[in-house]
Amino acid sequence: MKLIRIGVDLAKNVFQVHGVDRLEKPVWRKKLNRKDWIKEVVERIDPGCEVGMEACAGAHHWARQLQRLGYQVKLIAPQFVKPYVKSNKNDANDAEAICEAMSRPHMRFVAVKTVEQQDMQAVHRIRSELIAQRVAKANQTRGLVAEYGLVAPRELLQLRQAISCWLEDMDNGLSERFRRLLTGLQTDLRQLDERIEELDREIAQMAANDPIAKRLQQLRGVGPITATALVATVGDASQFANGRQMAASLGLTPAQNSSGGKERLLGISKRGDAYLRMLLVHGGRSVLRTAATKTDRLSQWITRIATTRHHNVAAVAMANKTARIAWAMIRNGTDYQPEAAVAC
Repeated sequence: MKLIRIGVDLAKNVFQVHGVDRLEKPVWRKKLNRKDWIKEVVERIDPGCEVGMEACAGAHHWARQLQRLGYQVKLIAPQFVKPYVKSNKNDANDAEAICEAMSRPHMRFVAVKTVEQQDMQAVHRIRSELIAQRVAKANQTRGLVAEYGLVAPRELLQLRQAISCWLEDMDNGLSERFRRLLTGLQTDLRQLDERIEELDREIAQMAANDPIAKRLQQLRGVGPITATALVATVGDASQFANGRQMAASLGLTPAQNSSGGKERLLGISKRGDAYLRMLLVHGGRSVLRTAATKTDRLSQWITRIATTRHHNVAAVAMANKTARIAWAMIRNGTDYQPEAAVAC
């Protein structure tokens, strides 16, 4: 029987496939080796067949390989596959669940990332991890010097200056051994600063070379970091029908707990990419700080919200607005239009 759809459960070395025919009967269930699975898929199914996978590690790589061979690839977020898993969880049941989930008429799929998008995403992930390491190193330094009766400042810039002062002060009670340790911590912080600055330059170069990222930087509160993060996450934004869908995918719209015809809206859902949502919210805060001195419609709109609602609510509202405007700019290939910003 001709296969019309297969679900693939990805793993490190063994891939499980589940294929059905036009009568929705399972006709191919098999474990395939990582080295040979693409070859077996090509031998068994015709180009144009739908291939579904969970959007997990390696999924975008395999999706690009299958697309080059003429297959229709559909990536599904793991949380949308889980409800279709029957009985106990194993590779065979997971592959069957993927195959069934991709057949649902209103299923939401993840867009396949290009190599350039994954490069951008890798830079952002490495930078984010280095920043976390720097914060941890600074907190470790504060905790250690506190044991010697020294109070460390909160700001990182002031902490760097304080470390130099502590090392120069020979009367603060620090032992020679701890001074050597403190010098090592200072070196660690300096090395982390250099790595982060190096990645900042890499991001600035990517933002200057990517046409979509260049246009997105016209938005207020959006710089090279946020622009490239948007490109890495949403690509051409074709997976979203409108700006609200994109904002919802980033967790910037209210969650609901409605029942019996009574609607109850909660705080923002916080779904999707937490890193990109954080960048947009911080960008919203920067816009909010200067909005009171401006007279354009967008500044007046966010200022009105800030006068009646909490500052954080206004910042999230600005982030939501930025995401909607960004969708319109990406999909239409247009520059930022201030007169149309409030309507988005």
